[in-house]
Amino acid sequence: MKLSEMREKSTDELQSAILEWKKQLMDCKIKLATHKLENTALVSKTKRLIAQAKTVIKEKEVQQNA
Repeated sequence: MKLSEMREKSTDELQSAILEWKKQLMDCKIKLATHKLENTALVSKTKRLIAQAKTVIKEKEVQQNA
């Protein structure tokens, strides 16, 4: 998901996406530990998606309070 797509979504949608990405991150970490993960870049990409979504949520909170 691109950053522009994230900004179009609501806060609730972003929260549910974060939960989904956290589950995916945990699966990736388990596969990485057992040497079954072929694409190790998925770990960092998933972390980046989570961080971007949290940033967009924070931006929306600041806009609403301002």
